[in-house]
Formats: sequence, structure tokens, C-alpha cells
Amino acid sequence: MPPTPRKSATESPKHEARGVQSIELGARLLKALVDEGEPIMLKDLARIAGFAPAQAHAYLVSYRKIGLVEQDAATGRYMLGRFAMDVGITRMQTTDPMRLARDAVIALSEETGLIVALVVWGSFGPTVVQVQESGSQINMNTRPGTVYSMSGTASGRLFSAFLPPMVAKEAIRAERRENGQTGRIGTHRFMAKSELETIRHEGYATIEDPPVPGVNAIAAPVFDHVGQLAMALTIIGEDRVMREKAKTVFIPALLSAAQSLSEDLGYSGLHTASPVTV
Repeated sequence: MPPTPRKSATESPKHEARGVQSIELGARLLKALVDEGEPIMLKDLARIAGFAPAQAHAYLVSYRKIGLVEQDAATGRYMLGRFAMDVGITRMQTTDPMRLARDAVIALSEETGLIVALVVWGSFGPTVVQVQESGSQINMNTRPGTVYSMSGTASGRLFSAFLPPMVAKEAIRAERRENGQTGRIGTHRFMAKSELETIRHEGYATIEDPPVPGVNAIAAPVFDHVGQLAMALTIIGEDRVMREKAKTVFIPALLSAAQSLSEDLGYSGLHTASPVTV
């Protein structure tokens, strides 16, 4: 299910102070260059951004002067320039991923009324680093420091699908060798390749037999600027409530939050995860 569309960075709230319209219009060309992710001809760039070629060229001349855009001398194609790279690097250096993630967890819990867990890859596997309670009376044993099973939990299944292949396979093998003799949540179970492919295709993971009876979870991936799995957002609630509103409310909200956080971390959507063979 596709995530809820986000408001474009060039759209302004109704009561926001008046800006410079030409800058806002020109940003459409820069966004088109970002979205395409490769050098592009003027006529194609203008068409994508909704400009006449002559109008687009005028903007590109100015952008070239300040280093936001470069033009390949051999092909004539346009691409983002050195100054654009400097802006992006500075953004990454000044961004606190965990602060952004904490804010996203709180907002998602308030929006859905569900418990939300932030899960990262730790020394022993998928590890909970934050739990935002929803006020529900659910009895669950998830808290910061909890380690999830790679195959017996929604969060773990998500990591199994989106981690680099060798990392995921080794973690699954190690869990299999443990034979349930550790404190991780969830029981190891076999995962077919088709299950992992479905998770990657749908963009989220859940579990048919949750570790806590009557309580279910849905997890979505958050990617970093190079397209690697950075963390997971996991919503947790009563199984009955989750089933009733999963497709219409909870999954769209979860995917939208994960997509927004990924974009805040610099993810452009141009990278794809590698398949895992189990």
C-alpha cells in the first residue's frame, strides 16, 4: 500500500509570510534533478518541471553561476553542482537522526493511538531503543533494550528482508543455533524467500502468530541517505483493533511516517534493497 502523499517542500501554509515566487518556481527544476537522479537534457528537465525550455534555461544559467547546477560539456546534460553537494553534506552533518526519530515516534503514536516502538540494529539483533505508550492497557514486555527475534516478530522480519544479505543470513543462523535459549522476544520460525519478497514489495512486515497473544504489530523501514536500512518504526496494538483499521488507517499512517523520516535522513528513494536468501 503506497504511503500518504506528503506536502511538497515548495508548497506553503496559508498563513505563512510571503516569499519570493521566482525562487519557489525555480526549486521545481532542482527537485526534478533530485528526483531523476542522473544527468538530464534541458527539454526533458523543463517538461518534468512544467517549464517552457527557454524559461528553464534562464533559471539554469543562474544556478550554474552559483554552483547549484552543472552542465556536462560533452553531452549538454544538466546535473546538480558542487554547491548543491555542499548543502546536502552540511544538512547531513547537522542532522540528529535519533532526535528526528523520537519526534516521529511520538507523532505517530498520537496520530494512531497505538504504542510505537523505535527499533535499530544492535549487537544482538533488532533492538528497541524507544517505546511511546498510547495510554492503552496492553500488557506487553517491550521496553528499551528488548531484542526481537529475526523471524518471530514483525520488526525482526522487516530487518530480515531489508538488511544486507550476509548480515541477515548470519543473524538468522545465529538465532537458529540459540534454540530459544536467550531472552529475545519471539520464537524462531522458517521464512520462505517469497515472504521476504512480499515484505520488500509491500514495504512493511507483520506476524501471523505474535509473541503476545491478542497483541499484534506492523513494522516499516526507515532508510538513510545511501538507501540502507537505518531503523524500523513499529506500531503495536490489540489484534482486533489492528485488523479492523490496518489497511485504512494504520498502515498508511505508518508508511507515511517512515517515508517522511527516511526523507529527513536524506533518502531519495533511488536505491533498492538487496534480496536475502534464507
